[in-house]
Parts: sequence; structure tokens; C-alpha cells
Amino acid sequence: MSPRRNPVIGIAAATLGVAAGVAAGIAADRAGKHRAAMAALETPELLDIQPDEEHVVLTDDGVALHVEIDLPTREAAARAAKGSTRHGRADELPTVVLSHGYCLSLRCWVYQRRALKEAGYRVVSWDQRGHGQSARGEKDSYTIDRIGKDLHTVLTQTAPEGDLVLVGHSMGGMTMLALGEQDPGLILERVVGAAFVATSPGGLMLANGGRVATLGRLMLERLGPGVLGSLARRPEVFTKMRRAARDLEHFMVEQNSFASPVPRSVVRYTADILLGTPLDVVNDYLQTFDGFDKRPALGEFSKAVVLVFNGREDVLTPPSHSELIVEGIPGAEHIVVNDAGHVIMLEHPDLLNAHLIQLVDQATRARAEQIEVSKQPRVRRIVTDVAKNRRQRRLEKEAADLVRTGRTRIARTKAPRGTKSADAKSAGPKTDGPKTAGPKTPDAKGA
Repeated sequence: MSPRRNPVIGIAAATLGVAAGVAAGIAADRAGKHRAAMAALETPELLDIQPDEEHVVLTDDGVALHVEIDLPTREAAARAAKGSTRHGRADELPTVVLSHGYCLSLRCWVYQRRALKEAGYRVVSWDQRGHGQSARGEKDSYTIDRIGKDLHTVLTQTAPEGDLVLVGHSMGGMTMLALGEQDPGLILERVVGAAFVATSPGGLMLANGGRVATLGRLMLERLGPGVLGSLARRPEVFTKMRRAARDLEHFMVEQNSFASPVPRSVVRYTADILLGTPLDVVNDYLQTFDGFDKRPALGEFSKAVVLVFNGREDVLTPPSHSELIVEGIPGAEHIVVNDAGHVIMLEHPDLLNAHLIQLVDQATRARAEQIEVSKQPRVRRIVTDVAKNRRQRRLEKEAADLVRTGRTRIARTKAPRGTKSADAKSAGPKTDGPKTAGPKTPDAKGA
């Protein structure tokens, strides 16, 4: 199969404007339902995280990979180790290694990094070649097998000893499988836990879960390398196109990444990561998905505690892809989340955080107690992020109250000169006696 037939994500193609006509009508409908409320729900929460350490890891072909490490406090590590490691020591805890997906960067793990660090674990995150702050490689080096070797190099230089829990999203999960294929001994001896998040082992077409993703995939099949290659040579044109179609860009990211309302700041944050990847890198990675199939490598993880986590509405790697992983790894736990899309770690962060912390704890205990996890029964659960839904309903009510209160204030402000407001009329004629307070207007926290 040629690169033009590649079954890859439709985000880039749609953002470039090739799907603008089709998307405009959908965008208007979606905007009317969510945008007004979400604009009122923004919080000053910081999306970026300051790492405790930053490293540059050099691969054997000379590519400088950017790595960040988060270190827990001694107290948090001691709490995590107590009752879970063999001797109750913090130095027996596994290191958690996070691998991001195609067109993303280590920034996408911001919520998980905070949660795992606070839970007492050392966390290593890295930018794959051509992504984030890592350097670019040669054009023919943008393959799953090559980044599997890169992951091995990151582990060798940042976590050379001790147990590991590997977590991979989308192409990051594929990278883990490539590592398992290349060095099964490392997986058997050191990897006590693994989480495959919204990913695929291959054997099925990607981006087959919805009309927008399918449209984007078809556009890339017809136009992909030509369009992306041409725009990569003229970055100023792509910048102007992004600026002119910012709302459409955010809509396409939202459609392909999320299946439930998220703050607009999160949509913008995701869009900046996705579309910050150089277009020639996006183009050069396309061929690696052609015929991708690492299903035989799934068995290498049979001795680890495995979590398979994906969104029920993921249009890029639907649940059918995750089911293949579960079939190939005895004892794996499969969590399917309602109202969740592909970039699930930013859409349902608290839910994923809880499952990852549980995974690391279970993997640590299984190692200490020498439990044979492959004999554990497979578990498949469909869950709903109840906490997020409750918070969403509460915040939407608050947003509606804010909008209603704001309209009342605007109406009073715009009252014509010489016209008394309802409050003024009800006060009666002016006297020299003591003034009485009128009814209070509810503030932003009221109602």
C-alpha cells in the first residue's frame, strides 16, 4: 500500500482547509450547544508543569531527544512504598515512563504527571523525534520501529535500573509494542505494568470511527503527501491559513479529540500541541502506519499487569482496536469510557489518573508478592466519568446564571436618560429622611 492510501488521522487535513465546506455547518451547530457555556467555565488552572529535571538523550543515529523527569517528595514516595514494595522502601518503587502519540508531545501528559508525582512515583516523559522539543531525524527514520529503539535509549539513560511501568497513548502504545518486539527480555525482567491508552496493535484501519475522521483520512489518501509537503516548504502560508480559520481549527481538533465538553483552554492547548508539529514531520510519519501490525508482540507483556484504556467514541482508534490488545494479553483489564474521544488524558484526566495510580500500585504489589498475573481473569468494564458529569452540570448551571445576571446588568446600564429604573420607581418620591436599601442584585457566586 502506498503512502497515499495511508489510514491516518484526519486532523491535519481538515485543519488545512480541505474539509472546511463540510465542517462549517457542523461547527455552527456544535458551537451553539457548547461554546457559550464553556467560555464562562474557564478557570486559571495552569496546564503546563515545571519538571524537576530536564535531559537531552542522544540516540545512536544522533538525534537529541528531550526528556523531562518529575520527582516525588520523600514523604509521598514513603507512603507509596509502605505495604506495596517487598521491603517497604521507596527505592523499590517502579519508574513510570510516559510515551505520547502522533503529533502530540510530552505536554499532553500534564495532568497524569502531576497525579503520579503526588502519588509518590518518579515519572519520565519524553518527546518523540520530530515532536515537541526533540530534534528531527532523517526522513526515513520516522518509523514505529525506530522510535521503539528511541524508547529503549531513553530507558537506558534515564531509568537504567529498577522496575518500570510503561504508559503509551496512540503511537506511544505502538512504540511500546515495538520495544517489546525488539527487546522481549527487558519487558520480561523489568516491566511490571503497562497501560495502552487509546492505541492500536495494528491489523485494523485507523480513523474508522466517524464521519469527520473518515473524511480527513480520505482527504489525506488523495492529497496528503502532496498538500503537506507543499505547505511544509511554505510555512508562512500554513500560518496564515491557521490564523484565518482559528475557529474551524479548534472545532476540528475538538471533533477528533474529544467526545464531551471540555474547557476552551484545553481545546486551544491541544490544538497548539497537535498543530505545532512541523508539517514535513507529519508527512514523513505517514508511511509508518501503512500495514502496521504488532499483534505478535502483545504476548511479551503477559507477565505484566496491563491496563487497556480507551474512549467509546474515539473516532481514531475505536474500541475494536483495544479489544485486539486485550485478546493478545491474558489478564488485561479493559476500561471503555463513555463520552470519551481520542485525547482521553486531557478530556477525562481524573478518571485516567485514578486508573494509572491503581495500575502502578497493583503492579508494585504483584512484583513484591510474586503474583502470576497472566492467570488473572480478563476484566472489561464500561464506565462513565460521573464526577465530571456532575461537575459539568453544576458549572453549566452557574454559567447560565452568570449569563442571565450579565444580561440584567447590561439592560440596566443601557436604560435611556430620564428613564427611571424599576427600583427607582418603587422607591417613591425623594425625601430628606433616611434612605432604604433596594433589593440586592445577585453577584457571580449567587443564584
